[in-house]
Formats: sequence, structure tokens, C-alpha cells
Amino acid sequence: MSRSGWAIWIQTIIEDGGYAVDGPYVSVQEVLDHLDGDQPELACAILDVRLRDGEVFPAAERLHDAGVPLIFHSGHADERALQSRYPGAAVCGKPCSPTLLRRTLSMAVAGPDEADRAAS
Repeated sequence: MSRSGWAIWIQTIIEDGGYAVDGPYVSVQEVLDHLDGDQPELACAILDVRLRDGEVFPAAERLHDAGVPLIFHSGHADERALQSRYPGAAVCGKPCSPTLLRRTLSMAVAGPDEADRAAS
């Protein structure tokens, strides 16, 4: 599936879950410019590791530092390394099922305390 195909697929899953979508952004610079300009209130960020102009990590750092829960949806994700670098981040390899992505999104938006309660 193409990058735009993945973006539309993810957007549909997010919107079907009742969430609004801010994006997609195809480059790290687009994300950074958006974060610099609008100061958006984000419930969660779903990120691909590789974007048009490089790896997403400068944007991921900014989002993580702002307390935005991160979900990496990528075929280039090293789950252990990402979770070490961004504690609390979720990783969904590409491709993953819509059910897994929906569940991961719900848990990220609910926050760690709510996710722990749901698991017990």
C-alpha cells in the first residue's frame, strides 16, 4: 500500500472511532511547522518512522516532551528501542489489523491509569 493509502486507512479508523484527525503530514518539517504554529491540543499522535524528509524522531521528541501519547505505526519500527526512547509509546507494526490499531488508540487516549484498570 502507498503512503497515501496508509494515511487514508488510518484516518478512516480514527474517524470511525469518533476522533478528529489532524494530518496526515508527509514530512518531519511539516509536523514541526504545525507544532510551531498552531500549538494543537492532541489526544494522541500516530507516527510512521520514515517520512519523506527523514525519520520522524525530531517531531516525536517534541510531541513526547509535550505529553502527547505516541503510537508508532511503521514497518521500520524497533519496538524495544522506541519504547526505551519514548516510555509509554505503543508500537503497531505495518501492517496491523484495524482492531489492533483501534484498541491501541483507545488505550493511548485513555492514558496509562485507565489502561491498567481495563487490563485488570
